[in-house]
Amino acid sequence: MSVPGIRPFRKPLAACCAALALGAPLTACGGASTADPDAKEITVYSADGLKSEKGDGFYDKVFQDFRKKTGIKVNYVESGSGAAVQRLARERANTKADVVVTLPPFIQQADGKGLLDTYRPKGADQVAAADKDPAGKWTSIVNNYFCFIYNKKQLKQAPATWQDLLDAKFRNKLQYSTPGVAGDGTAVLIKALHDFGGQDPAMAFLKKLQANNVGPSSSTGQLAPKTDKGELLAANGDVQMNYANLKSMPNQGIFFPAARPGAKPTTFALPYAAGLVKNAPHRANAQKFLDYLLSPEVQRQVSAVGGGFTSRKDIKPTDAHATQLAAIMKNVEIFRPDWQDIDKNLTSYVDAWRTATGS
Repeated sequence: MSVPGIRPFRKPLAACCAALALGAPLTACGGASTADPDAKEITVYSADGLKSEKGDGFYDKVFQDFRKKTGIKVNYVESGSGAAVQRLARERANTKADVVVTLPPFIQQADGKGLLDTYRPKGADQVAAADKDPAGKWTSIVNNYFCFIYNKKQLKQAPATWQDLLDAKFRNKLQYSTPGVAGDGTAVLIKALHDFGGQDPAMAFLKKLQANNVGPSSSTGQLAPKTDKGELLAANGDVQMNYANLKSMPNQGIFFPAARPGAKPTTFALPYAAGLVKNAPHRANAQKFLDYLLSPEVQRQVSAVGGGFTSRKDIKPTDAHATQLAAIMKNVEIFRPDWQDIDKNLTSYVDAWRTATGS
């Protein structure tokens, strides 16, 4: 399935590091912030996935249009989901960022560390309760779902269940990004906990799966090209990223493994969630930006430009990409993780995974 007009957005690790390096001057000096609160700018720390290296991605259009409308420039610093929160924590005494965009459970982690301020953007009332913080600390701006991918050229059909991934043909041909480091890697753990009914059975399965696993990967984005080339037969990902990659990587197929034969395929929402950073240097500008992200104008672009799912219930996109995305999600059961439990126990879950897999 070709995807005209949408580019692959998830940068490989090297590109992410370059983006961080470009952002280094923002944290180079200590002491009180020298940021001018009246400057026509904001700084956004974001998980990768929404900006195109070719300049034609969702963020590229949003940033350009926002500056045209308001005169406010967006300084963009990209990293992994967990790394964005870690950076905010390091800069707590000298806050550089105004807005953070990251995936669950890391947005909850940012809130738990006291790094977010309360702000409910205009239009947040149209976002489902499960996709926003009841206290107003964060709101989904682009909805998304966890998935796996497979090489359609080498496999005649997608693996139907987790158990299918234990087959010997996947030995050293399967890889998933590292839980606790990558947002999508953490999602592998969350889905396993749900599908297998708890920590012990989930870890028992992942221990078996380790025999086929190539090894750790800090970047989910690196796995798509490997799968497309046939270096891997299966890997983890997310629907927005992998759908957006289909034009340049046509051998990818998206699938959702079921817990057992005869069971429905399952997944869960993994939205890009945005929050106002506590003590943001440009608070008023940041609020305008958050309002803009949830505006009907921008939310209609989420599928058409970004290959993702709108966060607003009142927006019903009809573009070709929205139709194809709906077809991908047809007959897939969507469960709701207990994010409070995951935020509270993530460290112990990751430790159990390391023990089970020897990672």
